[in-house]
Amino acid sequence: MLYTIKEVAKKYNLSAHTLRYYEKEGLLPFVERNEQGNRIFKDKDFKWLDLICCLRNTNMPISKIKEYVDLCLEGPETICKREDILLKHKEYIENEIKNFNSYLGIVDNKINYYIKEQKSIICK
Repeated sequence: MLYTIKEVAKKYNLSAHTLRYYEKEGLLPFVERNEQGNRIFKDKDFKWLDLICCLRNTNMPISKIKEYVDLCLEGPETICKREDILLKHKEYIENEIKNFNSYLGIVDNKINYYIKEQKSIICK
């Protein structure tokens, strides 16, 4: 099946402008165009978009994603380099999760404090 940029933007909760930017930056080398020059996406493109969105949503810089994409286009001889990029990014994500869990603990403590305060005020 074929999809327009508008349909893909809606599916990924992105703007068409963002998808055009990703293409301009070389993150979407698979995007084809129809006879009118409009971008067309295929079902097989969604796995690639899933990965790109995942990497962006976890704060991988565009330049690093571009490096990864370029390595993919070079072929299987770059698998070790691609794995290294993803392993480093995984480590970054795990550190971010630890940080957010710490922040969550602080917020939970404050909420518990307020709950105890409310009970002591209401129960008086």
